Amino acid sequence: MNPFKNHDGLVVPLDRLNVDTDQIIPKQFLKRVERTGFGEFLFYDWRFQPDGQLDPSFPLNEKRYQSASILIAGRNFGCGSSREHAPWALADYGFRAIIAPSYADIFENNCLKNGLLPVTLNDAAVTELMHRAKEIEGYRATVDLEGKTVSDAHGFAMAFKIDDFQRYCLLEGLDDIGLTLKHENKITEYEAARSDL
Repeated sequence: MNPFKNHDGLVVPLDRLNVDTDQIIPKQFLKRVERTGFGEFLFYDWRFQPDGQLDPSFPLNEKRYQSASILIAGRNFGCGSSREHAPWALADYGFRAIIAPSYADIFENNCLKNGLLPVTLNDAAVTELMHRAKEIEGYRATVDLEGKTVSDAHGFAMAFKIDDFQRYCLLEGLDDIGLTLKHENKITEYEAARSDL
């Protein structure tokens, strides 16, 4: 997966609580076995009207938020089913980081294993960032994983916490397979030494 070190991006606000994974990527789009191709269906039931036209009131459809790569969301983001397709869809759409007060545990873990950084900030900080994303045209923020901070050009700066091992994996771009392959030589030596092969 792509390493995550320091990301500056356009911010889009999704001012909703308890956004579940079936809203992030509805079940009818889970037939693919690849990790790509889900972005066009992200938030499908909210982005599109029953007639198939884009809903102009949904933030991701607003011209000012096109190409946003940081999502500000409400508490308990990613609740519901444990489908890994949810972070796949967010990443495929172009998001690199999510900022929210809290996440569903499995969703948060799935994000970390797929190179998408879920940043947890307190309610007041998320409310402030949500406000700035709505009121400031072209609002951008910087998520610095190396320094463990979120900041902007308007004076906002706040540290966030992340597990050291998860931080290391994101900085190095290592998913579970990548971590295993770091020990490829030892695995090869072990397999060569097995007498029952």
